[in-house]
Amino acid sequence: MSAFDAAFPRFLMSTGMAGVMLLIASTVYVLLTPWKELALVKDGNASAGVALAGAIGGLAIPIASTLASSVSLPELVLWGAIALLMQLITYRIVDLILRGIPRRISNDEMGAAVVLAAAKLGTGLIFAAGLWDPVLQRI
Repeated sequence: MSAFDAAFPRFLMSTGMAGVMLLIASTVYVLLTPWKELALVKDGNASAGVALAGAIGGLAIPIASTLASSVSLPELVLWGAIALLMQLITYRIVDLILRGIPRRISNDEMGAAVVLAAAKLGTGLIFAAGLWDPVLQRI
């Protein structure tokens, strides 16, 4: 059996699970935020698109980091769930600082959306760095 034959099924399972986790986490995020991002984006609200893109990126970065360093699917799922929680907390903190994020996004205030997206991406990057295990040396 070649290395490819042994590794490819594991690759498909792990990468597939990460993709499913990103889809689920993004869906949960959309359902839990007080504005309806997809409806606003469909109506041409660019601020909602920027805020949603920041959330998806902020979720994908730590999920990718976990995928690179985790040794099991349950570990990948656990850290993916924590990434979602961190993004929801980030949203609340930015909402407390800027006041009225849902109204601002609904009113297409790009400045608020950019700050929210930057906070989400920054949180995702910091969280991902904390998750990465350089000692693991997994190939």
